[in-house]
Amino acid sequence: MRPSKRPLIRIGTDVDLPLVGAIAFGLIDRGTNVIQVRPTSLCPLSCPFCSTDAGPNSRHRAAEYMVDLDLMLDWFRYLAHFKGLRGLEAHIDTVGEPATYPQLVELVQGLSDIEGVEVISMQTNGVLLDEEDVGELEDAGLSRINLSIHALEPELARKMAGTDRYDVEKILGLAEAIANSRIDLLIAPVWVPGMNDSEIPRIIEFALRIGAGKKWPPLGIQKYLAHKRGRKPPGVRPMSWRAFYRALRALEARYGVKLVLRPEDFGMRKAPLLPAPFGPGEVVKVKIVAPGWLKGEATGEARGRAITVLGAEGLEPGMTVLARILKVKHTIYLAELL
Repeated sequence: MRPSKRPLIRIGTDVDLPLVGAIAFGLIDRGTNVIQVRPTSLCPLSCPFCSTDAGPNSRHRAAEYMVDLDLMLDWFRYLAHFKGLRGLEAHIDTVGEPATYPQLVELVQGLSDIEGVEVISMQTNGVLLDEEDVGELEDAGLSRINLSIHALEPELARKMAGTDRYDVEKILGLAEAIANSRIDLLIAPVWVPGMNDSEIPRIIEFALRIGAGKKWPPLGIQKYLAHKRGRKPPGVRPMSWRAFYRALRALEARYGVKLVLRPEDFGMRKAPLLPAPFGPGEVVKVKIVAPGWLKGEATGEARGRAITVLGAEGLEPGMTVLARILKVKHTIYLAELL
């Protein structure tokens, strides 16, 4: 599915790039036993609060990415081996919608076959999935689906999805199908103050009614955050963290369900972090490989890692440039053109 007219860069087919280093594609290691898997950046929705400005209405994106299946699995094996091949979780959480990946079932199956992988989870808005897909993902070894449902009232649900074609009744039916399968279900609304305040209790009641959370918590309510390159609904001011947790604890008492979640609730623990091949302030030679995910950026390669170069207007694939490392966060690397 191509929900935008931006160029789609197929890594492993059109271009060769390392799958560690970028935020929009590949793998992200944050020093735990959970490895984030990002095979695609595409999304069919344009949610007005989207932190990554995904979908057809994006104003900041310059390109989209999709990763070759075998290449993704090869890099995952490499990272899994480094981290120790024990108790790993592969979490498919893109800057878009994972179900835009045409080989999603094969990806789950391939991850489940890798030594050390004990949990495979996925974040999705559900719009591209149906009950047949649930069955195929169940057979492939998917452990948990984190399903984004932000409102049950149809008109508000469409508004929060950024499209009149969003069918919340279909998504609720999908949620029930997941809850009735061997895949665990976690319903993950984003609480946007002033938009869906009254919907949060309804979503909690729905999750409990259908039997979400057989093994893990049934709900993962997320706080709306205003990101620099994300979307900001007019008139919406984010809650403070203190107010957010106070509200969650009040709902916990009301419904008798755990809503203030901790990494331990999902078996997350510290694990070796893949070392960075460079540090902040260092000047490196970067080979430009593709347009950047966002406007004004380029995606390149340096010392076996993908790297995002800022201030890259006018750069073309094939160029080699000097760039200064601005930020090294876990395995995400940003640099500025000199």
